[in-house]
Amino acid sequence: MENILRKMKGDISVDDRGRVSYINDFDFKDVKRFYMVENHEKGFIRAWHGHKNEGKYVYVVSGTALVGVVNLKSESIYRYVFSADKPTILYVPPNHANGFMTLTDDAKLLFFSTSTLEDSLGDDIRFNWDKWDIWEVERR
Repeated sequence: MENILRKMKGDISVDDRGRVSYINDFDFKDVKRFYMVENHEKGFIRAWHGHKNEGKYVYVVSGTALVGVVNLKSESIYRYVFSADKPTILYVPPNHANGFMTLTDDAKLLFFSTSTLEDSLGDDIRFNWDKWDIWEVERR
């Protein structure tokens, strides 16, 4: 059975003081490091980046992004749209590649990694952005 992706959903609470975004089901026990990524413009694609041993958690801090994940063994493709207005963390397991396209100018994505930077660099797999071309936005 394929190691499936996990989505952890959060919520937003608003009162007269402001707003709090949270995902209470996220456990940091496997996280070794984190980094934030933002593009200079909406519509820019950063893809595909994978690892055999490293897992990642992806969280859209602001704005909206199209996130893609590919199982490197079966080449099954998963496509999600995440927004800071609906807090969600996506777990990307080992043996998967991920990428994203910003859909808004203010999009920022936070990545939590299960590997140290040194371990990650020795486990790095890269593909061209269009190897799995999932980036067309459907006009409705």
